[in-house]
Amino acid sequence: MRKIIFIITLMTVFVSCDKKSKVEKEIEEIPVTIKVERFDKLFFEAKPEDLGKLKKEFPFFFPPGNDDNVWLEKMQNPLWRELYTEVQKKYSNFELIQNELETLFKHIKYNFPKTKTPKVITVISEMDYNNKVIYADSLLIISLELYLGKEHKFYQFPNYLKQNFEEKQMMPDVVSSFALNKISPVTDKTLLSQMIYFGKELYLKDLLLPDYSDADKMGYTSEQIKWCEENESYMWRYFLEKEMLYSYDSKLGNRFVNPAPFSKFYLEIDNESPGRVGAWIGWQMVRSYMKNNDVPIEELLKMNAKEIFEKSKYKPKK
Repeated sequence: MRKIIFIITLMTVFVSCDKKSKVEKEIEEIPVTIKVERFDKLFFEAKPEDLGKLKKEFPFFFPPGNDDNVWLEKMQNPLWRELYTEVQKKYSNFELIQNELETLFKHIKYNFPKTKTPKVITVISEMDYNNKVIYADSLLIISLELYLGKEHKFYQFPNYLKQNFEEKQMMPDVVSSFALNKISPVTDKTLLSQMIYFGKELYLKDLLLPDYSDADKMGYTSEQIKWCEENESYMWRYFLEKEMLYSYDSKLGNRFVNPAPFSKFYLEIDNESPGRVGAWIGWQMVRSYMKNNDVPIEELLKMNAKEIFEKSKYKPKK
């Protein structure tokens, strides 16, 4: 009997792997060529007389109302030039990132066939960590100064933010920006709706970044993922007992969904917990829903949170 069970299990694994490999082979055959414009290099290596040409070629980087002296000063400012030097040390060769982008957009086109292949433009911006990547239909803008490594001397930020200033977070950040135009926005502002919204975004990363770890998709360390897995049942019971899922309390988003050094249960476990545990649980709900329901990804992204939750059969591991 044990031998039969083993053979059946082995056959299931082989069928699953074969199916995955067939899908991945189809994805590999999708033609995608990413063109990268290194605006960061063009700007900081430009001569003053080249400014007019740059402004004509990249008008969206030069808002009206600023005198040319503003841009000329930036080109020559020692701090900006030092930052440019640091970016070039790490990203003088962009080929590996370009290959990763092409692989990502093959996955995007497989799941969203009408998606255009964007032109990628790299910049050095104002360290706006809320907009590390901006995806806008035909353009993908990546701020390279925010991917120098969490220990970089230029980063004067809290650790929970700095831990995601790594090169490996670039592709997950691209997916997060892509998701903004695909996922129906939260309208009722309940905690459940916010949890499911980010659960959808993270499920997109499952589809589009299959070789990435859960920690990288979430922007966690492996220890933080382990904490969530070990405390999943406890957290879920807490949300139910406190009747939080359908609560409109505006503080709940900051406590459990938005980036933070830790989540706020107002208990001893707070200091051990990572931020955004509500988003992590929302992810498990969406995974459970897709495991138990056969719906196209675009339909999932438009569904309301209550329906996903009720049909997910979500049950935390004990």
